[in-house]
Amino acid sequence: MSRILLLLLALLPLFTIAHAQTKAEAQVNAAVEQLRKLMVDPDKAGLEKITDPSLSYGHSSAKVQDQAAFIDALVSGASDFLTIELTDQTVKVEGNTAIVRHVLNATTNDGGKPGVVKIGILLVWIKKGGAWKLLARQAVKLPM
Repeated sequence: MSRILLLLLALLPLFTIAHAQTKAEAQVNAAVEQLRKLMVDPDKAGLEKITDPSLSYGHSSAKVQDQAAFIDALVSGASDFLTIELTDQTVKVEGNTAIVRHVLNATTNDGGKPGVVKIGILLVWIKKGGAWKLLARQAVKLPM
């Protein structure tokens, strides 16, 4: 029994290394978290900084916005997130491109109408000038 325990203890660092986050993945996770915060508490300058000018932002309703429309909807309150919780997140980085998937659970108050949202999200991030920028986002409806 002690041999098995010693073997497991010896192998533990290998499992930790295999599941460790790379520096790029950590940076992308931080960018996703910053975007989440900015969607709940919108700031035009912050949103412009974290998104690419050629942003394509797709909603689960099939509506697609460019960077200006996405930012305007948040800043004006037309798209009003009261809370956003992200779960089941995965990050895959290939060079200067990252693909993020997660489930977004949110409470909203769009145009004064309260709502609850649960959608699947695909984000595409690109690294420009040393910073990760959101290039594309597509949402899909999930069962509530």
